[in-house]
Amino acid sequence: MPDYIAPTRSHGLVDILDRVLDKGLVIAGDIKINLANVELLTIQVRLLVCSIDKAASIGMNWWQHDPRLTSRPAETAVASGEVEKRLERIEQQLRQLTERSGAKRRPSPKTE
Repeated sequence: MPDYIAPTRSHGLVDILDRVLDKGLVIAGDIKINLANVELLTIQVRLLVCSIDKAASIGMNWWQHDPRLTSRPAETAVASGEVEKRLERIEQQLRQLTERSGAKRRPSPKTE
């Protein structure tokens, strides 16, 4: 009965936090700085506070694909085998160019 009359602050805070994380909380606002009717700066703030499960259920799961936040290697647009093939082709073209320029620059044998 005493909880109903004077609930403790921690109990109320836990309930509020549980509800916010379960349902979600959206805070939106705009800050504009003008000087003589000239817009100098606009800051648009959109903040969503919710649990990871709630965010995933509404389709906000960007942290699962961010290579800086995941432990698995990121899937890149170019496979590592493809990169190695491209590197080999570039090295081969470089060798061919250096051989051609070396053949053109070779001094002719001196005849004395």
